[in-house]
Amino acid sequence: MAHNGNGRVTRRDFLKWQAAGAAWLAAGASGLLSPAAVLADASPDLAVATGGPAAATRAAVELLGGMKAFVKPGQKVVIKPNMSFASGVDSATTTHPEVIQALAVMCKEAGAGKIGIVDNPLRSVELCLEQSGIQSACAGVPDSEVKGVKAGGLFRETPLPQGVSMKVTDIMAEVLEADVLIAAPVAKHHGGAGVSLCMKGMMGLIYDRGVMHSRHDLHVAIVDLCTRLKAHLAVIDATRVLTTNGPGGPGKVERPRTVIAGRDMVAADALAVSMFRWYDRSVEPRQVKYIRLAHERGMGRMDVENLRVARVAV
Repeated sequence: MAHNGNGRVTRRDFLKWQAAGAAWLAAGASGLLSPAAVLADASPDLAVATGGPAAATRAAVELLGGMKAFVKPGQKVVIKPNMSFASGVDSATTTHPEVIQALAVMCKEAGAGKIGIVDNPLRSVELCLEQSGIQSACAGVPDSEVKGVKAGGLFRETPLPQGVSMKVTDIMAEVLEADVLIAAPVAKHHGGAGVSLCMKGMMGLIYDRGVMHSRHDLHVAIVDLCTRLKAHLAVIDATRVLTTNGPGGPGKVERPRTVIAGRDMVAADALAVSMFRWYDRSVEPRQVKYIRLAHERGMGRMDVENLRVARVAV
């Protein structure tokens, strides 16, 4: 693929992706053509799809090569959504159930042996699973289970050898044993971290997230945690975006009908920050401290202007 000297997407790249998206849409009804097939000679860093939650999720992953590029037959998969609050879809505090259902279905299509959809909810587990709609949405997906995990015995003390401040934490055993980790947060504001996206969402996979607020600089601790919890696939649900008063709301909700996907969760977070307005103002990725720190520590890229971004509407 052709690029100019500074790594920016060239006009040729843009036209190729534009043609690929048009070709896929034109052939979509027949099922004979997919973004992965059209873009066989392309390798976008990030994918952005607009449309209904399920269709946009599938389209974004297909632009990256499809779920088979991430999940192999028989593998154990963990999907990490936001389902920490007993709130429905309209609140934009939890991941859209159709996004999670689409991911689970695609994992099964790729041959996953077991699919765990897990979070450590901040509210009642039963109410969070019910009100988020994720449990019922995924009930029919074979070999999948939606769980709120809170019992200490289900977590394992884990060293973070690359941690700068936080050197150890208790991580869900199921996550440590998984072959594939998929981050699937809703895009929302967060009072302490600025935004809650893929990296911040990893806090829902540990036993005591409170120490990250009380004993450490939260931003440094988020990056430390992500040295161990590195999502193989990042899928950000921006079908609704909670732009104020997060993470629990209620706040101002925008509805961009968008899903962002990528292999680099730092880049996915950075793109989400740059695409939407937070508290009615534009924010650059470098202004979110944990994104900047992760970039500086070589864990991913925040320079989204230099990344290849494929876009499609479905």
